[in-house]
This record gives sequence, C-alpha cells and structure tokens, in this order.
Amino acid sequence: MKHHFFLLFLLISVLGFAQKSKIDFKAIEKDLKSEKSQYNYNKLIFKYKAYPKSLDTLEAQHLYYGRNFREDLLFTTDEAFKSLADAFKSNNFQDCIRQGKALYDKDPTNLDILLILLKAYDSIKDGENFLYHLSQFRALTDGMKSSGDGKTEKAPYLVNSVGDEYILLNILNLGKEYTRGSKSVKDGILDIWEKDGNKIYIKVLYIDY
Repeated sequence: MKHHFFLLFLLISVLGFAQKSKIDFKAIEKDLKSEKSQYNYNKLIFKYKAYPKSLDTLEAQHLYYGRNFREDLLFTTDEAFKSLADAFKSNNFQDCIRQGKALYDKDPTNLDILLILLKAYDSIKDGENFLYHLSQFRALTDGMKSSGDGKTEKAPYLVNSVGDEYILLNILNLGKEYTRGSKSVKDGILDIWEKDGNKIYIKVLYIDY
C-alpha cells in the first residue's frame, strides 16, 4: 500500500475525460428536489454511498453541482473542519478518521473531507476504505472535469469553490509555474491560468438566480 494514495491519485489526472456537456443548473436543482426524477438527491446519494463506481457522468454532475442548492454544507472555515484538519496535521489519523466520518455523514460530497479521509486511510494502510472513498472522489471530480474542456472562455471547467479549483489544478497537473488572471463573469469568477501561452480556463461558480 506504500504510496498507494499518491499513485492512484496521479492516475486520476491521466485517465480519459468524459464527454463534455453543458451544465443546466436550473434542471439540476429541479431534478434533485423531485421525488419522481431519477436524479432525485436521495436516490443519487444512496447510489453514491452503496455503488459509487456505478455513477454515470450526469449523476455525478447532479451530486457535485447540486451542492449549490443545498443548505446543509460544511465549509473549511467551520470549526468542525478546522478540528479535522488539525488532527490530520498532527498525524493523529485514527482521530482524523473518526472526525472525518462524522463530517462525511453530514456532507458526503465534500471534496475536502473526502481528500482528508483518503490521505488518512492511506496513512494507516486501510486499502478497503481508501478505494471506497477514491471511487466517490473520482466520480465527483470526473463530473467536474466533464463540465468543459477548459480551452476557451466559452467552455471553462466549472467548480463550486476555490478549494475545488485547486483540487482540479492538481488533477490536471498544473504546477506553480502557471500564473493566474481573473475577471468577473455571469454567475462567477473566471480564472485564466497561463504558462508559455497555454491557457486553462476555470470558472468558480457563484449561482444566484
């Protein structure tokens, strides 16, 4: 299991990208709330927890972008998350897992929580739980990656937060040598990451309609 997490995490960046699709946020909000929809939140979260590898791109996008319409989210500024981060920084992985599981139960599609759990399970060489949460992490990030191709302003990658943007940058293997420019656009901030004339466009969402 040595370096297991880091090798598998690296694979995320080199595996094929799903087909790009335009994200319809109003449809996602409606679907998640409709008990008749196949994309109803409770149906999707059950599948996400029970069979994460079976999620398709649209299901993953509903879960990932559907976070914009939930009110029960946890943030990195919350005291509970700070406590989790402190446990991880102290290499107290058992306590980290205990706290992380509690926060996961409250906010199961939170990429920051999943990433800490992955690193903690890797540190104690718990391959079963590591692979389980890796499947969830990959499903959500694949949904994020399929939102655009990042090559133009018209087709940027769409992310829910700055934290998720940096997760995406790591997946895309974009290093510190890239410089960032930003500008306000409809429903968010468009970041342009550039190196030697190569540009990657990422839009940090701010949905308010």
